[in-house]
Amino acid sequence: MSLDSRFKSSLRMPESVWSLLRAFPQRHAIASALVASFLLGLIAFPTDQGGDSRQVIETIELELKSAEVSAPVSPAPVAIAPQPTLRWRAVKVEDGDNLSTLFVRANLPASEIYNLTASPGGDLLGNLYPGDQFRIGVDGTDKVIQLEYIKSPLTRYIFAYHDGAYRTEKRTRKADVLLGFRHGVIRDSLYNSGKRAQLPDKIIMELANIFGWDIDFVFDIREGDQFSLLFEERYLDGQQLDAGDIIAASFTNRGKTYRAVRYQNSDGSTQYYSPDGLSMRKTFLRTPLDIFRISSGFNLKRKHPIHKKIKAHRGVDYAAPRGTPVYAAGKGKVVEAGFHHANGNYIFIQHGQTYMTKYLHLHSKKVKVGQTVSQKMMIGTVGSTGYSTGPHLHYEFLVNGVHKNPRTVKLPQADPIEVDENKSFKRTTKPLLVRLAIYEQASRQALDAPLDPANAN
Repeated sequence: MSLDSRFKSSLRMPESVWSLLRAFPQRHAIASALVASFLLGLIAFPTDQGGDSRQVIETIELELKSAEVSAPVSPAPVAIAPQPTLRWRAVKVEDGDNLSTLFVRANLPASEIYNLTASPGGDLLGNLYPGDQFRIGVDGTDKVIQLEYIKSPLTRYIFAYHDGAYRTEKRTRKADVLLGFRHGVIRDSLYNSGKRAQLPDKIIMELANIFGWDIDFVFDIREGDQFSLLFEERYLDGQQLDAGDIIAASFTNRGKTYRAVRYQNSDGSTQYYSPDGLSMRKTFLRTPLDIFRISSGFNLKRKHPIHKKIKAHRGVDYAAPRGTPVYAAGKGKVVEAGFHHANGNYIFIQHGQTYMTKYLHLHSKKVKVGQTVSQKMMIGTVGSTGYSTGPHLHYEFLVNGVHKNPRTVKLPQADPIEVDENKSFKRTTKPLLVRLAIYEQASRQALDAPLDPANAN
């Protein structure tokens, strides 16, 4: 006799109960055990009324079947209405483009332009720049369902059509940032030497801006001058993006080395400082325009090109194309702005009690008398008004009413870093300057090392 048979015999369990328990689902193992215990109790201890146990068993059987039917089941999946398949068109912003010309080039109707520009954030679509990109998703009727305005690989704006209107969402990503190092030697111009050192154009211009208060990169640099810098190299999904900011840099000009390091103040502003915490930004720009050549220098015994008489030239003439922007050399207040038959269109700016700068022969003036200007603010454009033989800017620099040579005058320092920032400044910038110095020394040693004959061509 099997163990199962002996067990059933010892318990005198009706066959219908054993069948019921075997048929009970495996996932209800706990309930099955409880039912078995209950049945055993009925058999071992019959009721006083001597009621028929068959009725009890049949009742339990019905309850168990009912429990099986009402057991929880996985919910049926909710039907989701299929989204329309969009057809995508890509278009790139070119010079003179606006949203209307982009839609024409993408063969899209202009009917949605108003709704897009009137939506929250739609004013962004009114300031497009060459190089910006768009992805436009349309349905089968060429209705714009989604427009992606790609400002940069890291920033894009999504205009999505929903319930009769466009909703705007800004999406940003963060680039992976590594510190790159470059070292270069001046052979001709800063730009050409920077390109040989594999520096991006943006970084070359930033390098000139950082040291531009101390070094005239048109007249002061010499062959053999050297520069070193740490700068941000940015990557996204393994692809290199435009360079970030210069973190630390040095420039050796005529044997004197200038150093600068970038620091973010507690108020969130960033500036470049010397290792001692002095701002690299002086109170005045050395030159008030970017593109120029000096056509006439500071000379108190110069012969005037028109009158042919000896007449002191108390400023510097910067020849530049007509329309070239002219900037305020420093923060100040416009005290005079007008026209004179000799000076042409002119602007005089007072900087505190000590300094004044003058800008003559302008094509146009962008400021008015009484207006306060900031350093590097555009105040006018190069012209050839008044007594002038060609488009240029005549620039004068006065100290306590006395004319000084703008190219050689010692410019006053800007304010140093705040006292309460000094501790944080040193803690943050010292490791960067040490790292720059180590890389710079290694590069200089590599340049000075004699050529290994084994590696010579």
